[in-house]
Amino acid sequence: MPLTTLFLALALLWPVGPPPPEILRGWLPPAGPYAAGHRGVDLAAPPGAPVLAPAAGTVTFAGPVGGRGVVTLTLSGTGAPPLRTTFGPVAPLVRPGTRVSPGTPIARVAEGAHCPVSCLHWGLLRGEKYLNPLRLTRRAPSRLLPLPGG
Repeated sequence: MPLTTLFLALALLWPVGPPPPEILRGWLPPAGPYAAGHRGVDLAAPPGAPVLAPAAGTVTFAGPVGGRGVVTLTLSGTGAPPLRTTFGPVAPLVRPGTRVSPGTPIARVAEGAHCPVSCLHWGLLRGEKYLNPLRLTRRAPSRLLPLPGG
């Protein structure tokens, strides 16, 4: 399944909110595997805000990375290698191996130095390639249909 079709097929939720959060910093793909860039998006979220699973999946990591909490969720039915979405800085509420449905609380936003104000960094990967997680929030375009009889 092409990646664009896959994104449209997933009915995903924002990981914080509702309403959809303010995007404090957007995705800036790196030029290479070790180049500078922003490998995700930063969403405004107060400390302690629940972080929700945006789709069904299995928690494949929950713990510290570089001194801050991170949760990785491997999304169900997204091909091989599967899509993985990451969240930090957080205080995990789940353990690796936990299967979750969309909207399940998986963590709480933790205070950290990632943003000048409190935020949730949301990343997306397929294998080792970073992708823009905001593509997961797009919906198929609406279509207006004619009314019966006229």
